[in-house]
Amino acid sequence: MNILHAFWKGTWGQAYVLLTLTTLMWGGNAIAGRLAVGEVSPMMLTCLRWVIVVVVLLPLVGRQVVAAWPRIRERWVFTVLMGAFGFTGFNALFYAAAHHTTAVNLTIFQGSIPVLVLLGTVLFFKARVIPLQVMGMIVTILGVILVSVKADFEILRTLALNIGDVWTLIACVFYAGYTLGLRHRPALPGLIFFAALAVVAFATSLPLLWIEAAQGSLQLPTAKGWLILLYVGLLPSLLSQVFFMRGVELIGPARAGLFVNLVPVFGALLAVVLLGEPFALYHALGLVLVLGGIWLAERKR
Repeated sequence: MNILHAFWKGTWGQAYVLLTLTTLMWGGNAIAGRLAVGEVSPMMLTCLRWVIVVVVLLPLVGRQVVAAWPRIRERWVFTVLMGAFGFTGFNALFYAAAHHTTAVNLTIFQGSIPVLVLLGTVLFFKARVIPLQVMGMIVTILGVILVSVKADFEILRTLALNIGDVWTLIACVFYAGYTLGLRHRPALPGLIFFAALAVVAFATSLPLLWIEAAQGSLQLPTAKGWLILLYVGLLPSLLSQVFFMRGVELIGPARAGLFVNLVPVFGALLAVVLLGEPFALYHALGLVLVLGGIWLAERKR
């Protein structure tokens, strides 16, 4: 116990360790999505994921959330939209996409999020960009397109895209919008606002769960499904968020944000090692373009 406590105490001050573990957990979310196929239905996975987070968080910070309710209520529309699109929408599309595309694709496409955020700052916040950043956006988009069409541009010409890839891209747009919205979140501690968003995510996932049941595609978790749920509920959904907030606290948001670029790297490696998915040449080229584009887009004057 003392060894575990000493390890935790030492790790809590190591930003690079915390942020690397965070992106490893996020990369593992795509693996969990693929493993969940046949074990638990996508909307059930989305809903129960947030049940786990709420059950864990409310005993810890429930009183602070209640105390902060007046400030949350003042921005209730904003809070609902952030939870509905950033948490529920992103994960529902992500887990549904996992039934139609590979974990390698799921994670490589997530590499487009930082560039989508940059694009959003230009379109909605009139941020100034330098030519190198524009080039970075173009290169990243080319990488995503390359993976989407499997290096077969006949697919692009006929628009015969994999529906799972399309859903993943829409999910990434949702999360980029959520990231942009964080600029204007209420003046609350990060964990308190996250708890409020988790409650919203649970509530907004219920209609999707009802639709899934009405369509006859609802599947309760199997024993393996419950293990997957515990992973996504406790690690990518909760612990990684705590680690990321601590990492930002230690080294600042700009430097911490760079670690997000590791998600497609970890995700692709885990997909190959754990799922035995093929890693084709077009995946390698797409990953190089996505990461290279992000590197260019993050250059400063």
